Amino acid sequence: MDWGLALAGLIVGVVVGLTGMGGGALMTPILVLVFKVQPLAAVSSDLVASFFMKPLGALVHLRRGTVNFELVKWLCIGSVPSAFAGVFVLRALGGSQLQDRVKLALGYALMIAALGLILKTYMSLRERVRRRAAGLSVRTGGVSPTIVVRPVPTLIIGAVGGLVVGMTSVGSGSLIIIALIALYPMLQASNLVGTDLVQAVPLVAAAAAGHLLYGDFKLGVTASLLVGCMPGVYVGARMSAGAPGGLIRRALAFVLLASGLKLIGLSTVALAWVLVGIAVGGSAVWMWVRATHGLPALARTELKERQVRDAEELAEAADETSTVSPDLP
Repeated sequence: MDWGLALAGLIVGVVVGLTGMGGGALMTPILVLVFKVQPLAAVSSDLVASFFMKPLGALVHLRRGTVNFELVKWLCIGSVPSAFAGVFVLRALGGSQLQDRVKLALGYALMIAALGLILKTYMSLRERVRRRAAGLSVRTGGVSPTIVVRPVPTLIIGAVGGLVVGMTSVGSGSLIIIALIALYPMLQASNLVGTDLVQAVPLVAAAAAGHLLYGDFKLGVTASLLVGCMPGVYVGARMSAGAPGGLIRRALAFVLLASGLKLIGLSTVALAWVLVGIAVGGSAVWMWVRATHGLPALARTELKERQVRDAEELAEAADETSTVSPDLP
């Protein structure tokens, strides 16, 4: 038992519970960069750990009814066989440079996931502005609108996502959900996450089975991860209702991008300068984007304004009730 790995698993599990993003995008680079686990062993061990983590979130969404089973069917038709095949694609690309190729593939997958997360945040911002302009509540909820499932594009998303997951362990909770947002923009976030989590269970199982057959699975690494991940996912899910989601998403995108750049070989000095530039410039650009959409530049200002409006609405409702209600003896 490696308690350092267990602590890392706990942190990643909490983030997964809070954001709904896949653990592979964080755990695999942590194993490679921090704990110096070989990339192939890191990918396979993380996939086996994810096989035990995914059902927890999937059960929650099944109970809430936020799963589109038609989407799950077509995603799995594409993703399950391609995830299993991804392991053998790695083998075909093997040789003395196999570990380096896995490292590069993982790095590029993480950067794509970071960009996808930024895109998802921007689309959520636009949806909030649209709802406000229409006089609707900016809070998500209610019944998701009926959508027409497009089998062929959905199957392609599953196949491509499954291949990436099988090769890198990244994509089941990040790349696929971003592609679903682009293909089905009217589907609510809760339905997107629930659908993705349910289809990720057989997807991750297929990828994990392939890696088990390939022989690069490390039982000690996976067991240590599960000790931390399982309670972490539960705690994160319980915390998610009151967590500052915008801050968590920005931090997650920052970590994904940093890990991806490091894995593709960027030097430590260059990485530090790039991250400083992103932290400063990215914040300024996001404030400008919010302002151009008619929102306060700072999210906490919007939150305070919303709290004030909610308090005023409650006070007005209380006044109306006291005015129209007859006096009781």
